[in-house]
Amino acid sequence: MHVPDGFIAPSVYIPAYIVDIGLLTYSLKSLKYKLNEDTLPLLSVLSALSFILMSITFPVLGGTSVHITGVALLSIVFGYWISFFSVSLILFLQAVLFGEGGITSFPINSLAIAFFGSIASAITFKVLNRFLKEDISAFFSGWLSINISAFLIAVVLGIQPIIAHDDNCNPLYFPFGLNITLSALVIPHIFAGFIEGFYTAIAYKILKKKRLFPYG
Repeated sequence: MHVPDGFIAPSVYIPAYIVDIGLLTYSLKSLKYKLNEDTLPLLSVLSALSFILMSITFPVLGGTSVHITGVALLSIVFGYWISFFSVSLILFLQAVLFGEGGITSFPINSLAIAFFGSIASAITFKVLNRFLKEDISAFFSGWLSINISAFLIAVVLGIQPIIAHDDNCNPLYFPFGLNITLSALVIPHIFAGFIEGFYTAIAYKILKKKRLFPYG
């Protein structure tokens, strides 16, 4: 799901960088407020799991690949601001150290996967938890988080031929439109969402049973 370098026009990734840096700066407040010697070990473990999960990719038809993220679990346990910061750091390290994703495309990956994925999962869990069991709410939270991210990345990629093209309407960056990107990214992640959902639900249940939640 990581967008590599060369696919996003500067007119998109430069404003995205400004927004992303602003949001990351704000998220530091939550990190400083909630992070302490009791919560740091669990955050480190869940972040490491997220790093591993996002490093295991499976190629699918259409020339893309899928992976689960672990974003929903981080968001449910620590809140979406801490999840956003943690996952953004993971995405940055993966781009710099392993070439998974790019530097110019980093804010797109950060906003789509870390920010909106975290917010979607946190809100979904909070709403569904009012009338469903917690592990079921966690499942749907995980499923939605990865699908929201895939949809947003598909849209950003799909509009590149419209945004950046030469005088003959030849795309300068990513060559495929929304009709290709939506099907290539969204459909596989509908199924990958089930794995994300099960991971989120099972891990949530284990943490709850072991009383490892940092905030009660």
